[in-house]
Amino acid sequence: MMGNREHDSGLAMGEIVSTAWPFLAGLALGWLVTASWRRPAQIWPAGVVVLVITVTAGMTLRQLFTDGGVQVSFVLVTLGVLAVLLLGRRAVTRLLLPRR
Repeated sequence: MMGNREHDSGLAMGEIVSTAWPFLAGLALGWLVTASWRRPAQIWPAGVVVLVITVTAGMTLRQLFTDGGVQVSFVLVTLGVLAVLLLGRRAVTRLLLPRR
């Protein structure tokens, strides 16, 4: 959303969805490939594999099916933000789940 604002794309729902859908599809693919919902607190390897699949598939879908680019700066920012969100969520889950 911040990128949309900075690049005059706007914050209309359609513009947000057009930016997000490739990465949501990549996230779904990552979950399916790793079945990581069975290990919600596992950062390595499940969380990292989901992150890599999400970014790779998201960037590929973005390049193929949207008018958005895949400049190196966008890839790096996307990787950083998704790493914090996807792996950070797993770290919080690890802290909150009871030890077995």
